Amino acid sequence: MGAKNKKSLSGTLNRSIITLIILVLAAFTCSIFLIIAKERREYEISNSERVLRTLSDSITASIVNYSQVSRLIITDDRLVTFLRADADNVDMGMINDARYGVLDILYVTEGADCVIVVRDDMIMMATDRISYTYDHDIMNSDTWRKEILDSRGRAVIMFNGNGACVRNDGKPVITITREINDVLTQKRTGIMLMNISSEVFSLMLNTPDYDNICIMGFDGTFIAGNRDVGKSYSYNVSDGEIRHNTIEDENGKWLVSACRAGDLPIAILRKAPYGTAGMPYGVVQVLLFLMLFLLAAVLFFAGLLTRKLTRPVNSFSKLMDKNRQSGELTLIETDPPYRELNMLKDGYNNLVLHVKDLIAALMDNEKNLREAEMRVLNEQIKPHFLYNSLETIGFLALDAGADDVHDALETLGSFYRDFLSKGSSEIPLEREVHIVKDYLSLLKLRYGDIIEDVYDIPADTCNYTVPKLILQPLVENSVYHGIRQKGEKGIIKISSFVSEGKLHIKVMDTGVGMSEDKIKELTRVRTGDDADGSDKSFGLWDTISRIRNYCGTDDVVNIKSEIGEYTEVELIISGSARR
Repeated sequence: MGAKNKKSLSGTLNRSIITLIILVLAAFTCSIFLIIAKERREYEISNSERVLRTLSDSITASIVNYSQVSRLIITDDRLVTFLRADADNVDMGMINDARYGVLDILYVTEGADCVIVVRDDMIMMATDRISYTYDHDIMNSDTWRKEILDSRGRAVIMFNGNGACVRNDGKPVITITREINDVLTQKRTGIMLMNISSEVFSLMLNTPDYDNICIMGFDGTFIAGNRDVGKSYSYNVSDGEIRHNTIEDENGKWLVSACRAGDLPIAILRKAPYGTAGMPYGVVQVLLFLMLFLLAAVLFFAGLLTRKLTRPVNSFSKLMDKNRQSGELTLIETDPPYRELNMLKDGYNNLVLHVKDLIAALMDNEKNLREAEMRVLNEQIKPHFLYNSLETIGFLALDAGADDVHDALETLGSFYRDFLSKGSSEIPLEREVHIVKDYLSLLKLRYGDIIEDVYDIPADTCNYTVPKLILQPLVENSVYHGIRQKGEKGIIKISSFVSEGKLHIKVMDTGVGMSEDKIKELTRVRTGDDADGSDKSFGLWDTISRIRNYCGTDDVVNIKSEIGEYTEVELIISGSARR
């Protein structure tokens, strides 16, 4: 390809600078938007969690208070007389006496809308016989009674009495039901229903900040608040955790949060818009300042490169091209302003003076150079090259703000540094444990918090030498064949102690465990073709075999396990020297 078809250095530099400026602007712009979005979401999440927890505590406390009132009601003498009386002796006077007794208690209690007491013979007393419609068939059904009777006197929360008592005006009520047992005989005498007006919960929301909240039952029953917010109810909050979700509509982006009110079957929802609150103006200003500073620095160095590098190089290039066009290899007599360019001139002049000798020498040198490069490359494929590469990539990740990537590479480098251990086959227990820590740190990057590692390594055991890589296969076996198969978070505990001159190391996991047959298969001594390691626990068996060879005895391992609970592998290393 001719010189005219070559790319221009100045043009390449200019394009690179423009590309760099565009990348800087794009990176800072994206960073600003991401930071703003993140901070606004975290602010709204924090605000929602504070509001929801406050309301949850208020609702729970309110229900507990009404539950205590319901306990007081069922001990009223007139109500107890009504419940104990024979059916033939119950008349309107007795029912009214019981009703007045209940009303006397309710007079000092706000929000209790109605109390209904149903005897086992279905004779009913109600403090409000006008505002409600009562369904005696539902009250007498086994399905309706089952949850109440199974609670054995404890309060059960319903909504509108699960259809047994419904207000005629359609207003929702929360019903506290409980089985009534006679104090003397402990026999069931009836069932009490205490309806709590939804106004109690509406008053809790009677502030401007709470106009975007809805209180609902788990069954979808609207209780109080903003009905439009209730349309977003599609969350399972039975575990008590607060759920957050971002939705978008024609009015913008919203954060919908939901939680359970204590242990009650009640859900609290909050729908809040993403506003400007929580916007990190200070961080944005710092980022803008850094962006402007970096752009100015890029433009300054671009001009510096043009004046100090590309222009002198172009001038020098024209002189060499003039020699080429004339066909005469004459010396260049110019005096370049910089030492590096002067070195380039001297090199070109030497090339002209010794061109023929250099061509011959170049052939030999090229051959020798290739051979030397191959030898150097072979020598470079050693552990320190891997360490240096990982450190370089780690610093690049750190400069780019990828702290997690930097930490992962640093952990990986530490793992291989201890893993290779300069070819040594024996290492201190402290370094062996460090290998396991790095290994588990790398696994956590993949599997998250499914693994919790605990260490109990006394200082007096750290310097004992052990065969290298005896713990990592055990830990790997615990993760892949124990904890992962159990499908829940597990613990791996590594401990050590010295007894009777022998080093004991235990690796315990809370995984699926193993059967006695499996333990016997792992601990028995194998020989010949029987030791081909075809089973899935070959790494564990191979480790046991290595320790047996190291200690010169077969009695080096104890395995304890309980299916579904745990597995503990104890290694007993004799002849372990303390450094």
